[in-house]
This record gives sequence, structure tokens and C-alpha cells, in this order.
Amino acid sequence: MKAGKMAQKGPLHTTQAVHTVPGSIHQWFASDLQFHRLYPEAVQSQANMHWTPLHVARKAAEFLTADSHKRILDIGSGAGKFCLAAAYYCPDGTYTGIEQRANLVACAEDARRKLGFTNVSFLHQNLLHTDLSDYDHFYFFNAFFENLDDSFRIDEDVVYSRERYAQYSRYLFRQLEKKPSGTRLATFHSTEHEIPGDYHEVGATADELLKFWIKV
Repeated sequence: MKAGKMAQKGPLHTTQAVHTVPGSIHQWFASDLQFHRLYPEAVQSQANMHWTPLHVARKAAEFLTADSHKRILDIGSGAGKFCLAAAYYCPDGTYTGIEQRANLVACAEDARRKLGFTNVSFLHQNLLHTDLSDYDHFYFFNAFFENLDDSFRIDEDVVYSRERYAQYSRYLFRQLEKKPSGTRLATFHSTEHEIPGDYHEVGATADELLKFWIKV
């Protein structure tokens, strides 16, 4: 069953160093600030509000890849930070990000090429055209909230409305309902409207903003 308070999407990044080993790839994961340098300045400016902190991505990826060789979907992947960080920390998984903004998909793919990851892909795709049966487990950083609060909007290039928020939440809810027992979901800053009742909360961290769920 669902538990915990409603959380809103907001800044939670840190410049605290993450343990790394020497090497050209590892330098990008020394801190969030360093990682953001993979992106153009316009995308960097959105990072503190919209992109998953490295320490959160690591904990979520470890939960989602408890079993090896799983297909992980990031719903609303933005510039691809979660998928890229997850691939770095937990390379046994296969990671796909879906994002409705073509410019962010291009930035994500460019960063993937710079890092040389082959277990990550990004799709220019709306959630409403996505079949979750193609994936095993899911990461969700409250990608719908910008429909409720204009201060959380990335840009003005898409249509926003409370109706759109409800539509996305219902669609994700119904898709998650169809998944088999054992399906894992990691949510960050979620309102929990999109989580079916048979997903039980099994853990939380990052001031309970990052929550772990398993379908029973």
C-alpha cells in the first residue's frame, strides 16, 4: 500500500564528490556539477530543478537492478541523466529513457556518445504512446508535475494542463497495473497518484523523497 507524504519536484542536487576511480569516463561522475558539463549551458541551467542527483540515481539503480540484465525505463528522461548515471553505477542493466522534447533527446544521446555507453538508449516519445510491457522495472521523477505548477516547467514548447496531468497519471497507473508481481518502481518527488495500490512501499531514502515500490 502507499504511504508517506506528497512531495513536489524541486532542487536537491549536491556538489559533494562521489567515489570514483581514475579514468576519462569516471571524471564525469565526480560530482553533479562535473556531470552537467556534458550538456550545453541552456540544459545545465535546468539541472538543479529537473535532473536526478547522482547519489539518488545510484540508489534507484541499485534497487531496480537487484536482478541482473533487467530492462529499466525512465519515464520522462529529460536530458538522460538518470539513465547515464544508472548505466555507470549498475552496468548490468539495460536503460531506456522516453522524452517528449526532441532537443533533450538529442542532448541525452550526445552525452551517451561522449561516455561511450552501449546499454543506454533514448526515444523521442510520449508516454501515451509507450507500452510498458517492453520493460521490467521503472524510474519516475514526477515528470507530470509541470502540468500543475508553471514554476516547474522546462519550457513553453509543450501543452500544459491539469487535464493533461490527470491523463498521464491515469495512463501510467493502468500500465503499471498490468505488470506482473515483482515489478519494481523507484519514484522521486512523486505525488503517488500514478501508483496502483498493489505496489507496496519497501523503502525510502533522500528524506523520503526517493521511494522504492514492489508489486505484490
